[in-house]
Amino acid sequence: MSFMKRILLASTVAVSFAGAASAADLTVGFSQIGSESGWRAAETSVSKIEAKKRGIDLKIADAQQKQENQIKAIRSFVAQGVDAIFVAPVVATGWDTVLTEAKEAKIPVILLDRTIETANDDIYLTAVTSDTVHEGKVAGDWLAKTVAGKPCNVVELQGTVGSSPAINRKKGFEQGIASASNIKITRSQTGDFTRAKGKEVMEGFLKAENGGKNICALYAHNDDMAVGAIQAIKEAGLKPGKDILVVSVDAVPDIFKAMSEGEANATVELTPNMAGPAFDALKAYKESGKAPPKWIQTESKLYTQADDPKKVYEEKKGLGY
Repeated sequence: MSFMKRILLASTVAVSFAGAASAADLTVGFSQIGSESGWRAAETSVSKIEAKKRGIDLKIADAQQKQENQIKAIRSFVAQGVDAIFVAPVVATGWDTVLTEAKEAKIPVILLDRTIETANDDIYLTAVTSDTVHEGKVAGDWLAKTVAGKPCNVVELQGTVGSSPAINRKKGFEQGIASASNIKITRSQTGDFTRAKGKEVMEGFLKAENGGKNICALYAHNDDMAVGAIQAIKEAGLKPGKDILVVSVDAVPDIFKAMSEGEANATVELTPNMAGPAFDALKAYKESGKAPPKWIQTESKLYTQADDPKKVYEEKKGLGY
């Protein structure tokens, strides 16, 4: 089943679950992290599409990767009296006060893509996320299977320090390679989920590791960092995807283009359609008063060069990445 067909099927099922009542009178504030990656831009684009489909007035506030901007946006949404607030939290901690304010105003909060650390999970209605630990484990399992017992030194490009995807994708990858004593993470540093920083940090890794000759594989917490690192590998005179294996997370169009050219090896999909299931959970809650499950999990899928990456690229490139 194609990516677009899976998105449409998921939306159809979710709409059926939500019932027949109209959501056209709902106003939802969305505190988005920013546009640090192609995936994030696609999430924003798809959120707008899903809101328009349902007749929902979606107000998006771009936080430019700063938690203080998100807190200001949430307080602004509370002051406006929106019907609900969506938050893609830039970091995991520091949300208790502002989300309590939203709860006291009787405005349900839904987390998108990322979770938070709190002693009181009543301050949000539900979280729509992938299993980010599982994503990392899928990547680690793939690498362990691919190198098949051969010694393999891995360099790791981590996401934003303190963010739940960075914490969990690292944890999951380490679980995936735990039984493979031949695989070792020799260097690990944040690339802040950006292409430019990924390239910069990879350049440092290459210089520190004998021009890259001591590196078997790169694991990047997102595709944008991987794409930046691929450029650094090429500029160092090596062949990404061959001299250095490349595995990452998100499944954005550019990583499929890289795979089709043999410059990347695998990616684990993170669907950009978090808002669709969130809108439908909100609608059902408004209709019934019954809270949805605390966690609504989206699907993760491993793609490799065997999955016709050129075709997947064509399917995904129109989604706003």
